[in-house]
Amino acid sequence: MIRLDGHERIEGALRGGVIALGNFDGFHAGHQAVVGRAVHHAKDEGLPAIVATFDPHPVRFFKPDVPPFRLTTLDQRQELFAAAGAGAMLVLPFDATLAGTTAEDFITALLLDRYGAAGVVTGADFVFGKGRGGDVVTLADHARRLGFFTEMVAPVDDAEEVISSSRIREALQAGDCATATRLLTRPFTVRGRVRHGDKNGRLLGFPTANLEMGQYLRPRYGIYAVTGRLPDGRVLKGAANLGIRPSFDPPKELLEPHFFDFEGDLYGQEIDVAFHAFIRPEAKFGDMDALMAQISADCDEAKRLLRDI
Repeated sequence: MIRLDGHERIEGALRGGVIALGNFDGFHAGHQAVVGRAVHHAKDEGLPAIVATFDPHPVRFFKPDVPPFRLTTLDQRQELFAAAGAGAMLVLPFDATLAGTTAEDFITALLLDRYGAAGVVTGADFVFGKGRGGDVVTLADHARRLGFFTEMVAPVDDAEEVISSSRIREALQAGDCATATRLLTRPFTVRGRVRHGDKNGRLLGFPTANLEMGQYLRPRYGIYAVTGRLPDGRVLKGAANLGIRPSFDPPKELLEPHFFDFEGDLYGQEIDVAFHAFIRPEAKFGDMDALMAQISADCDEAKRLLRDI
């Protein structure tokens, strides 16, 4: 998949495409419906399908001190968009210039002139432009006058309410992996490069691959049943601790997956860790024997939870 810079004019074969426009953090079932409609229109008309996403997220621009909340990295989104059938990802850098662009200029100067959009597909609640001055009605009005087409995709409901990134974040913060997985249509997955740690896991007989969480949302601290995908495509089952490791000093936040029946060196490699089920909260143990016994029990529980995966 081609990655396009939103500062640059789209030329050549990708000009005149159908653009799915949104934040798309998480790329949950609702986002997939928006991109699906854009891909459908593009195929029908013989046009390129392009997914536009903002990076950094507008919330990060306006509120730089908010805690990390991302559900996906840009690289993960690119892979997800490609799997959904899009031919390119257009990254709109959300900076002061974009924040100060009026809704009308966003449509005329960016979508039409710079990117050459033949059509634009958004979710029903999408807003854009300085002061959030534009919405789907604004888009539709300009489409009628300027000769491009637009479609608004209605929210996607599950059994309870509208699917949203906020609901997914709330579920993860509660340790509810099942709900997050259902809304995302896949487990929440952290991608990171394995770094050297304090070797505590190796000393205890449970070596771990240590990852920093970066800008990802922090799910509830505790022990999880996880799977890991290695660069060579292998998928491993394991148990992971997410948190500050209260049994060790000093406290240090890490995601520490231990993969069952794995022997090898993962240092420096980029891996994916998918959260399947919450096992228990973090706890501090009085001695190493008690900690080792609990880790062993956690691994047994993770194996049980992952039995059918």
